[in-house]
Amino acid sequence: MKYNILGYLIGEGFSNVFKNKKSTGASLMIMCATMIIFGVFLILGENINHFVQEVEEAQGIQVFATDEATDEQIQKLGEDIQKVNGVNTIEYKSKEAALDQMKQKFSENEELLEGYEGENNIFTASYVVTLTDLNLSGQVQEEISKLDNVKKITSSDETVSTLIDLANGVKIVTGVILVLLVVISIFIIANTIKLTVHARRKEISIMKYVGATNGFIRWPFIVEGMIIGIIASAISIVLVAVAYNFIAEQMVNSQFMKMVGVSLVGFSDMFSSIIVVYMLLGIGIGALGSIISMRKYLKV
Repeated sequence: MKYNILGYLIGEGFSNVFKNKKSTGASLMIMCATMIIFGVFLILGENINHFVQEVEEAQGIQVFATDEATDEQIQKLGEDIQKVNGVNTIEYKSKEAALDQMKQKFSENEELLEGYEGENNIFTASYVVTLTDLNLSGQVQEEISKLDNVKKITSSDETVSTLIDLANGVKIVTGVILVLLVVISIFIIANTIKLTVHARRKEISIMKYVGATNGFIRWPFIVEGMIIGIIASAISIVLVAVAYNFIAEQMVNSQFMKMVGVSLVGFSDMFSSIIVVYMLLGIGIGALGSIISMRKYLKV
């Protein structure tokens, strides 16, 4: 019967996992903690990026036309704005629409705006402009300000800049924390598997004497590390999903979220990217930790 080397290596890897329950448990806890902490920052980053995208779609630069501009000139202004690089959409808001909007804001004191109808309308026609990229806000405003019949431009640059800085900051913090956690996890996995290797050092020596290659000896331990990583990834995904769905449900129904008018990313929308990242992290950390732990015992 043909000897199945691959089956042997995988079988030995699984055997090592269940033989060393205490060290396996310690490794699992460390890797789960690593992945859960990373998952928190990953999800936070995804939601901030989502907020920025929603702001990009809803945030408007409002361009007011001069009081003297004719209907034809105002229409021409809209056409020119649409041609500016970085402009996504434009929406025309007439004097009458601006007055109606103000009436809604002063619904309880609407009588204060009586007498501003028709020719007495003091409001200005404008265009609400959305951008393809919030980072282009300053550039777009500068280009629009050069157009004819532009009275003034209003925007929320400070809010936009804060959101962008926050998103970039979370990305940097997430990267730094990931590197630190990965280093810590590799160190602990390496030392955990090293205990198993040390306990089997005589067996490893005998295998080397009878001609076993370093790769043949190393692979069962690499498989062990990878299995621990996969199990830790699965546990972490379940815990993060349950916690996130619970917290997201509470936040979505909160008065604050309704007031600011933003939504959260559904976990199902992030699931594919999270499972790929977690599996790569788990398998990579487990395998690298095993390779490091074997170096001492495989030196010729």
